[in-house]
Amino acid sequence: MDNNYIMLVLLPNVFLLAYWSPMATASTTTDSFCGQTPYPDLCHPLTEVLSLDHAAFRGVAMEATLQRAKQAHSLISSMDLTSLNEPQAKLAWLDCMDLYEDTVVLVNQTLHSTNPIDAQTWLSAAITNYHTCKNGFYDFQLSAHLESFPVLFLADLSKFLSNALAINKNDINKATKGSGGRRRLLWRRRTDGFPEWLGRADRRLLQSSTTASNADIVVAKDGSGNYETIAAAVAAAASKGGGQRVVIHVKAGVYKENVQVKRSMKKLMFVGDGIGVTVVTGSKSNGDGSTTYASATVGIMGNEFIARDMTFENTAGPQKHQAVALRSGSDHSVFYSCEFKGYQDTLYVYAQRQFYRDCDIHGTVDFIFGDASVVLQNCNIYVRKPMGNQQNSVTAQGRTDPNQNTGIVIHNSRITASSDLRPVQGSIKTYLGRPWQKYSRTIIMKCAIDGVISPAGWSPWSGSFALSTLYYAEYSNTGAGASTGGRVKWPGFHVISDPSDVAKFTVGNFLDGSSWIPGTGVPFTSGI
Repeated sequence: MDNNYIMLVLLPNVFLLAYWSPMATASTTTDSFCGQTPYPDLCHPLTEVLSLDHAAFRGVAMEATLQRAKQAHSLISSMDLTSLNEPQAKLAWLDCMDLYEDTVVLVNQTLHSTNPIDAQTWLSAAITNYHTCKNGFYDFQLSAHLESFPVLFLADLSKFLSNALAINKNDINKATKGSGGRRRLLWRRRTDGFPEWLGRADRRLLQSSTTASNADIVVAKDGSGNYETIAAAVAAAASKGGGQRVVIHVKAGVYKENVQVKRSMKKLMFVGDGIGVTVVTGSKSNGDGSTTYASATVGIMGNEFIARDMTFENTAGPQKHQAVALRSGSDHSVFYSCEFKGYQDTLYVYAQRQFYRDCDIHGTVDFIFGDASVVLQNCNIYVRKPMGNQQNSVTAQGRTDPNQNTGIVIHNSRITASSDLRPVQGSIKTYLGRPWQKYSRTIIMKCAIDGVISPAGWSPWSGSFALSTLYYAEYSNTGAGASTGGRVKWPGFHVISDPSDVAKFTVGNFLDGSSWIPGTGVPFTSGI
């Protein structure tokens, strides 16, 4: 039989498209390909009847993961909703429908990608989708429904995704061995100050004072534009794209609406007339019956989204708990000179690669949270006054797998008390972050931190959960709240003094930024 014969092999729980060879040496193949996966029992069947080189094995593993994701999406799509008696359970189900559809897209992209760094980003986002689906039920204290929710019986989907991450991570490690173990610079800075991943046209859009006047669509509350609502403009933009960037100028005004930019709406740009001048505001919240995911005033899923000179707000207030102003799951999304206002869970840096520059973020509990690979640079972070029984936490990072390339990096920014908190900040504890998930990763570097931050710096989530598996780090910060002498003594907390140890978290090395930020025209610092 020809060694390149392609066959469909039926293995437990999964269909695999694989290359077959009569010279199979299963034990050797299993050891070399499955030894570093977290769930080798799911990996071993992929090699039992196959003899593959690494590239072919990667394809088999990704195809297996894709088929499992499709099966999960099919199950949730065909679910009988009469089994969900509570309206809130149906809301969580709607989130899951969207999230599992996105997971199929992400894994399919990974299967056909030759860039392991892109693939690691997409697989990381797919794992985030899996956990977000479940979290919707936890938002409403409906965890009992998980037992009767068919898609979640496919618990091994998350294991397939974790194995895929480990296999792809191995590709990244191999690719860097030839350079002395150093990753290539991912956010290389151009001579004009922008990272290389922003193309020339997008740089002009962000830098030019004429961008708004040359917009493709104009939104104005007074009727002087093409549309009076942002949502109507976004719907119109869906038919204009054709692979080119569509610019929507949102004129001055307060727009009370919820806006969704779907994954199909790529290369969209919002341009406002300034922070506090162009404001989009909503008030959905967990307290009023929304999942955290769906509470966003503006939710962005379409890749390469850009926003400039506007405010995103959620006015639900601290008493309504989780209430998101903006949620971004857009790969290569950029926010420049924007403001995000809320209380708990203000800015949901949901997934994929994101960059924030010269932005203002206001909130109380976990108000910068999510599982993206994100850098916030030269931003103002304002801690607001919470409810009387609450403590403040600036970040809550959501990394659930040690091979995810995600984390929150705050660089060259200012962390301070807002005007309502400042008079009473001595009686309210505020922390830089707490570990929402087991492998939570947050780095604060070269920031000005005032006395609003408690001496311990970081707060536990629940007992000893994640204290040895998280990665929290501080480097070269200044200000009354920057002293590390009284910081927590957790195994996962690090005070970094060597610049080379923090270099991997710079814009140049963390977000693959050299390949996409320059095109938006947003200024950035590549290194420390």
